[in-house]
Amino acid sequence: MEFQQKILNYISECLITNNETVSVAESVTSGMLQLAFSQMPNSTMFFKGGITAYTLSEKVRLLDVNQNEAENCDCVSENIAETMALNVAKMFESDWSIATTGYCTPVENSAYGVFAHYSIAYKGEIILSKKLELHPKTQALNAQLYYAEFILGCFKSQLNNLLILNS
Repeated sequence: MEFQQKILNYISECLITNNETVSVAESVTSGMLQLAFSQMPNSTMFFKGGITAYTLSEKVRLLDVNQNEAENCDCVSENIAETMALNVAKMFESDWSIATTGYCTPVENSAYGVFAHYSIAYKGEIILSKKLELHPKTQALNAQLYYAEFILGCFKSQLNNLLILNS
């Protein structure tokens, strides 16, 4: 498992240069984003930490996800991802946060689809929230890797947008 070093370096440099921090709440990516952040140069200067909350009960208990809402959507929706992103930022007191939830295998609850919802928050506001769909025959590990790499690319773009606005 190898993430593009250029993206990792860019994210690291941006966060350090702007003296900002990031935290992660993961479900479908099962810690892959946390792994990627830990591999970035000088990660202890900006990566506050992360949490992998895989079950509904842990998302409710640790990330303050609404239980009724979670039960109605099997913990997979845009709003669940947004709640996870906002609450992990509070938990770790970070400027940025990223959250993922979804399916890496086709199951009945996903209508046999393979997809993820992800959200990126900055200073208490959701700035990006999308759904990423893959072919239902995508292997689970490949789906998780793709989600993580794609989301890191989106995060890089959001950092870049912030730099342009602040320059």
